[in-house]
Amino acid sequence: MMIIKICTGSSCHLNGSYDVIQEFKRLLKKYDVEDLIELKASFCFNECINGVNVKCETGSMMNEEMPNMTLCDDGFLLHHVTKENAEELFVKQIYPLLNLK
Repeated sequence: MMIIKICTGSSCHLNGSYDVIQEFKRLLKKYDVEDLIELKASFCFNECINGVNVKCETGSMMNEEMPNMTLCDDGFLLHHVTKENAEELFVKQIYPLLNLK
């Protein structure tokens, strides 16, 4: 199961993390992946200047870094996520990792 953590630290909160959480809840339902992705709130990822930050724990290291992304040992961190761009980021960078047909 993939885990998506949305930062709710001070800076990300001020930049709209609550709206991002609500949008991700909507997206998981829209794309019918609520049983494949666990959505969690989290505190600071130490990327405050890049907030709202969303960490996708895929269980393995990613091979390719994309814009607005930092690779981590267990997945990647998306930066500057907003309610407005959340669906685009989800469709392009998260959904394909589920390997659904």
